[in-house]
Amino acid sequence: MSELFQSIAFDSLTLDNKIIIAPMCQYSAVDEGCLSYWHEQQWASYALSGAGLCIVEATAVHPAGRISYADLGLWNDDQAERMKALLHKIRAISPMPFAIQLAHAGRKASTELPWRGRGQIAKNDVLGWQTVAPSPIPFSADDAVPHELSIKEIKSIQQDFVAAAQRAVEAGFSLIELHAAHGYLLHQFLSPLSNHRTDEYGGSLENRVRMLLETFQAIKEVVPTHFPIGVRVSATDWMQVESWDTASTIYVSQVLQQLGAAYIHVSSGGLHEHQVIDVKENYQVPFAQSVKEAVHIPVIAVGLITAPQQAEDILKQQQADAIALGRVMQYNPRWPWHAAATLGAEMRISPQYMRCQPHGLKDFFKPFRTS
Repeated sequence: MSELFQSIAFDSLTLDNKIIIAPMCQYSAVDEGCLSYWHEQQWASYALSGAGLCIVEATAVHPAGRISYADLGLWNDDQAERMKALLHKIRAISPMPFAIQLAHAGRKASTELPWRGRGQIAKNDVLGWQTVAPSPIPFSADDAVPHELSIKEIKSIQQDFVAAAQRAVEAGFSLIELHAAHGYLLHQFLSPLSNHRTDEYGGSLENRVRMLLETFQAIKEVVPTHFPIGVRVSATDWMQVESWDTASTIYVSQVLQQLGAAYIHVSSGGLHEHQVIDVKENYQVPFAQSVKEAVHIPVIAVGLITAPQQAEDILKQQQADAIALGRVMQYNPRWPWHAAATLGAEMRISPQYMRCQPHGLKDFFKPFRTS
């Protein structure tokens, strides 16, 4: 029996299988952070993929928290209402739950779109703004120095996360993921490379994790009881100097577990321009395994996991509890279908597609019902 196609629970939310569509920025919310037609077709494609859960791209909790001027946002009610309307449409074609990743880019904000160069845009440019960070240390030597956040400003950003979380629940998302990875603001507080503060938010490990833990707790207090909140972390900065590492990740994961986190989603890197990443198949899986061995909540592995048997082996070897797929889902939106056929597993698909599968695979696919 395939492990990949067994159900899994994230707090009160139970998924049909262990395939997670990882959050992937689309840089297509050009109308003040609001959904576009691109998102409508993209979310519909995700919904019909057969995955157990889709986590929507990093969504900014404040205009200054966007990576680019075309990032999705959830800092106002108009954005939330458009998401609510789209999720209502999605439920008409698929029962698959949708989650949202809430984020603030910090010093890695105010950038150009990736296909236009990605460089940072000056704050006085019509498409740029002043970046913020735990300390006045730019990500790149070419970037502007970010504004160092005061305690009052830190508390304000935490409330931005809280307000966005409340809107996410009201919009109809089934889960919230807190983005503390890839060098964005919460990760910037975690790492001693980007956090040189001398107050209660800097210095010791216990102080550097304070921003993430307080933000998590503040969200937990305003969402319904047992509403699942997961956290995405970078397990290492991939630097040879003192930095955020696996031991630190295990520590904060254990504390998040105590606070009621639904899962830990283990990625890596993104904090320093001189990182040296050993990119290869399964290159981040050992980090997920290390976290899994230290906690009893689910752990999600991600990163160059592209083949069904590869994903299956990770689960069977107990290196992780679920598999997140990113770019491979963009390349092959029906990856879960092919995985089910390869692994001999049964899965449910839209009844409109029941006649499209090859004759020899008809026993593997059953129709699902929509509300």
